[in-house]
Amino acid sequence: MRTISSVMITGANRGLGLEWARQYAEAGWRVLASCRRPDEADDLKALAGSHPRVSVHRLDVTDSEQLRTLQLDLEEARIDVLLNNAGVYLDKFMGDVGGIDYDVWLRTFAVNTLGAVRVTEAFAAQVARSEKKLVVTISSHMGSIAEIGAPGNYAYRSSKSALNAAMKGLSHALAPHGIGVLLLHPGWVKTRMGGPDSPLTPEQSVRGMRALADNFRPEMNARFFRHDGSEIPW
Repeated sequence: MRTISSVMITGANRGLGLEWARQYAEAGWRVLASCRRPDEADDLKALAGSHPRVSVHRLDVTDSEQLRTLQLDLEEARIDVLLNNAGVYLDKFMGDVGGIDYDVWLRTFAVNTLGAVRVTEAFAAQVARSEKKLVVTISSHMGSIAEIGAPGNYAYRSSKSALNAAMKGLSHALAPHGIGVLLLHPGWVKTRMGGPDSPLTPEQSVRGMRALADNFRPEMNARFFRHDGSEIPW
């Protein structure tokens, strides 16, 4: 009897996270969908209502107690794909030096960088006992130092650069357990962050990223790709 593949998704209540959950659910996967406020995640709850293999879980990736509770709840689970999708864009200042909100910067790091590392560390054992053994992390081309061509967005850019560096380091720690790491840029997508003028729909972006995850090969480990498969310089 074929084993049902499973994916755990952070930030699954809207935007790209919700689309990841929808596509995996429609493909027959078990979906462990987490978000900060499940009671308010109407679209995600509706998805779970129509797909019995979708379960909704509470998780703020910056909250160590919530993370520990979920880790214990899923202690015996097998997670084929761990998807670090949760992230924030809080930059209030987008111009030259001056007026930077350092509290915003710290909050951005707490979610975008430390959150993904915390989740990966917490669920590495569940990933290691699965068949696919893959950690997928949603980064951004704005985290590429090579592509910085203008001032501003310091908090978001640096949080994603640090995320890439952390995941590159974690890839070496996870490799002995057979776990691969994939870093992805979703493109400019019609989400709350991307806005209505974005050229990509969530469905298009996630379809491209899923193809990369589905066809992951060892030579792709800890490399950084756009949704269309093109590689992004660090």
